[in-house]
Formats: sequence, structure tokens, C-alpha cells
Amino acid sequence: MVEEEVEGNKAEMLIPGPDYLASGVHIGTQQKTGDMKRFIYQARPDGLYLLDIEIVDARLRIAARFLANYEPASILAVSAREYGHQPVSMFAKATGAKAIVGRFIPGTLTNPECEYFIEPSVLVLTDPMTDAQALKEGARLGLPIVALCDTNNSTSNVDLVIPTNNHGRKALATIYWLLAREFLRECNRREGKGDEEFKFDYQVEDFESEL
Repeated sequence: MVEEEVEGNKAEMLIPGPDYLASGVHIGTQQKTGDMKRFIYQARPDGLYLLDIEIVDARLRIAARFLANYEPASILAVSAREYGHQPVSMFAKATGAKAIVGRFIPGTLTNPECEYFIEPSVLVLTDPMTDAQALKEGARLGLPIVALCDTNNSTSNVDLVIPTNNHGRKALATIYWLLAREFLRECNRREGKGDEEFKFDYQVEDFESEL
């Protein structure tokens, strides 16, 4: 299993707290699972559970560092969810990863005779529930699996959880934009370059799906 512990030393957040809140990354559903309970900050009067944005931020850093262990082309990001199509496609464009959006064809990871067969080293899933086929095949192969998980998700077979609203248009854009930026920043550091040399030319709006 991938190490998931949040580090004790708090760093400056990747974006200001108000920007996280404005994007809605913290707004969960009216259901919570035992798996996700530890990431929940509180419940609103309307019954929606709220995720802790400091944990969201910390998990993004952990995920970026973890993914930087892999060649970009060996990373596969997946989204069956419509609002995840643009964020996942842009994540792939920005980082050099591969992307599958829309229906995930059974056998894509497990059947070499499948037209769409691909052999990634690690998976990034937008929602373990809607991306269940990719999760099933990745787990069968023993691939490390990073997943965006909302309050109602099971984290079974997920190695590294990024707790977040994985339904919202702005939330998904923000999470994938930050993940792409921090992944590339970490790759830059591992090449021995300073942060002053790092450039990321995309805006969060580039990752947003159209209404």
C-alpha cells in the first residue's frame, strides 16, 4: 500500500483557503462512508458533509510526490464522469500522461487483444464508483491506484486517497490543475532545478469543463 499519512509539519497551502472554498472542493455529499469519515471536517445544516481543506491540500502534495516516481507516459488518468473529461484531458496534456475519458472499455488493461489495450504503471481515477471498471482491472493487475474520493466513496483497492468533491465542475478543475502543477514542480525539483526556474503556463480555467 502507498503511504498515506499526512505530514505533521504544515506548509503554506498550495492556493489560499478561500480559493479552495470557492471551488467547492470541500463540499461532499449527504452520505459518508466509514472509509471517508477521517477526512470529514463537519456536517452542514442541510446534511452535506464537508471535507477538511488542509487534508485535501496535504494529500495533493503527497499524490504529486508519489506520481513523480513514474514516467509521465506511464501514468493513466481516467474519468467516466462528464465534468471530469476536460480536467483529465488537460492533466494529460500538461504532464504527458495518458487519459481515458468517457466509457472505459472492459479489457483495456487486462486483454492484450483489446483494441484499446494499454499498460500503464499507475492509475489516477476521478471517482472509484463511476470508474469502477478501471479500478477493478487496475487492482487485478496490482497497479498503484490514486483516486479522488468524495464522502460517499468506498476506498477499497485505492492506495492513495485524495479527498475532494469529485462531482463538481470547478472542484474537479481545481484538483486536476493543482495535481498537474505540483507533479511537474516535483519533477522539476528531482532534476535539480530550483522553484524559481519552474513555469506552469495553464490556468485553472483551462481545466474547467463547459456548462
